[in-house]
Amino acid sequence: MDRPQPLDQTEQARLIRESFQVIAQHGDRVALHFFAELFLRHPELRDLFPVAMSELRGGLFDAITTIVQRIVSTGTLVPFLQQLGRDHRKYDIRTEHFAYVGEALMITLEKYAGEAWTPQVAEAWRSTYDLAAKVMLQAMQSVPPGTPRWWDAEVLHHQRYPGRIAVIVVRPHQPLPYVAGQYVTIETPYWPRVWRPFSIANAPREDHLLEFHVRAVGAGWVSNALVGKVQVGDRLKLGSAMGSMVLDETSDRPVLCVAGGTGLAPLKAIAQAFARDPRGRTLHLFFGARDDDELYDLENLLHLAEACPAITVVPVVSQYPSQRWRFGSLPDVVAESGNWAGHDVYVCGPPQMVTATVRRLADQGCPTSRIFYDPVT
Repeated sequence: MDRPQPLDQTEQARLIRESFQVIAQHGDRVALHFFAELFLRHPELRDLFPVAMSELRGGLFDAITTIVQRIVSTGTLVPFLQQLGRDHRKYDIRTEHFAYVGEALMITLEKYAGEAWTPQVAEAWRSTYDLAAKVMLQAMQSVPPGTPRWWDAEVLHHQRYPGRIAVIVVRPHQPLPYVAGQYVTIETPYWPRVWRPFSIANAPREDHLLEFHVRAVGAGWVSNALVGKVQVGDRLKLGSAMGSMVLDETSDRPVLCVAGGTGLAPLKAIAQAFARDPRGRTLHLFFGARDDDELYDLENLLHLAEACPAITVVPVVSQYPSQRWRFGSLPDVVAESGNWAGHDVYVCGPPQMVTATVRRLADQGCPTSRIFYDPVT
């Protein structure tokens, strides 16, 4: 059957978003069916993936969601796909694999879109996947010679805090290029081929050390291993840097950072980068936790603010009143502390906190184009 006529970008984005609303209602079953189709048709690919697929299924759904959210703007979609392509080098992906994945994806989308699947919807998804595959493949092939598929890194420091939190410092075997605010995926020796994203908690340093803040969550295999099993001297694997929540060096506006829990990590990195050259601007960093004990890195933040008077740190606790810090819901405390409409805003933390904060700031008049956040803590 001939493919329908090409769609304009606006119509393609509309069809993708509307059909994805139907598909997303099926949750984890979509990713389960996709991988079942992929391995049924190409069983030789199974060894590229971990024995337990739960973490990877979530990553697939997150990637599709990001593509759907950015489909209307190639200015943000293409950089995301380029980063994704460079990162996927760690999986030993070959050119022909993109066709295999596209075949399984289209079968899966058609199954779960149901009556919403039309020739025009199919063409919209096929065109979008073709673009994604092309950009990712070009990014994979254009990596400078000598760039590793992943970075081996030795754990130099591991300190646990209340709330099942750990601060980990590692030394990559060679410098890992990144910008303050970005994240990398991490594999531990305890769960081979299982990678999860974690934000880098420091601005680039001359010694190339990297700091991570990790909270052990539920059945999170990687986070629990990083907090409870990893020790000094262990070796981790790190993927390429990703993420677009980085400091706008061209802006002359003041900066607002809102961090919930280990969402502090990328915002601490941004604050460190800011402190090197404030250029007459100010930065307010609100750091929220349930209680005083979970304000795990507060001492270092206060030292940073002492060294750079342009930075103001506001600790906030939400569960138990504190004698020293602000008390209340983090989004409420931020909104009540001033009008931030003229600021560049960076938000990171639990999804509900991020959503509530973005909503409160938008109500104040903050343009959503100047509110930056990534779905990684």
